[in-house]
Amino acid sequence: MPASPLRRAVASTLGAALAVAMAGAAPAAAASKPSSKVPKSAKASDGARVTAQKWLTSHEVDLTVKSVALGQTVKVRILVPKAWKTSTTKKFPVLYALHGGRDHYVSWTRSTDIETYAYRYNVMVVMPEGGVNGSYTNWYNYGKYGSPQWETFHNFEVREIVERAYHAGTSRAVMGNSSGGQGAITYAERYPGLYRYAASFSGLLSIRSVGVPALLMFTIVGAGDGTDPFRIWGVPGADDVNWRQHDPLYLIQRLKGTGVYISAGTTGKPGPGDNPKTAPWDIGLLSERVVGATDVTFLQKAQQLGVPITSHIYGNGRHAWPAWTREMHNAWPKLMAAIGAKRV
Repeated sequence: MPASPLRRAVASTLGAALAVAMAGAAPAAAASKPSSKVPKSAKASDGARVTAQKWLTSHEVDLTVKSVALGQTVKVRILVPKAWKTSTTKKFPVLYALHGGRDHYVSWTRSTDIETYAYRYNVMVVMPEGGVNGSYTNWYNYGKYGSPQWETFHNFEVREIVERAYHAGTSRAVMGNSSGGQGAITYAERYPGLYRYAASFSGLLSIRSVGVPALLMFTIVGAGDGTDPFRIWGVPGADDVNWRQHDPLYLIQRLKGTGVYISAGTTGKPGPGDNPKTAPWDIGLLSERVVGATDVTFLQKAQQLGVPITSHIYGNGRHAWPAWTREMHNAWPKLMAAIGAKRV
């Protein structure tokens, strides 16, 4: 017997209600990725430009940048906040995250939970390539200078591109691990006022202390990519003027007015997250002991000069990601507060 009009109407209404309820209970669909089209404004004043962009998710994009300062094409990864849209006119606080030696621009997203932390705030995170042995400086090249100019790439080309085309604001912080930590502090010193806060996790904060230049030269040669270590800062001693102008300890007074966080291990023994059976001669343990000593010296000089610094000299710990991830967690609230990034 055919259903009555009333019965059909009731069934239709119940079916619609059930569909709505089921839709509400289902997981939200993933947000669509923004366009892969490169903004016309994605250029720096020296002619560096973005040649391609690839959205990995709705809030993570890799840029391909043809750099004039480097004379090559390299990558930059960006995490954008929830409120970010291609068409927005809003500017967001920005954190620049620098990687360590023998690593690449993907290191922070590969080795830490920085995406989770960033997504809780209205903050952009910019992670530029720094080169296997870039050392966060414009290379001296035996007094001839020229490329690669990593310092110019980071502080001018990348900064101008993300501010002109990707809605990065002028409220900036910078952090880094290992040589990236050294770079973060040096950049804050060499460009006072550019960054409101700088954080170093196991960064070498005195490159001219006894034995340190030799360690740096050994580390660069040991990378095995054929880099002439004297091209970076020059010959230790003979080119001391240039070394001095890139030495965090020598430039420390320029940090007045900038928030600073430093951390390092000092004992050369495994710490939380490390293999407790790691041999004492392990390079990660030995190098952290040297790094830690420079951080202690840096902290002592800061105290003598009245430069405010937050420090966590934690003793045991290898020169590795377990410590650097914890230190990122420790420094994160201070970094966010300094640039005015709010939880969302």
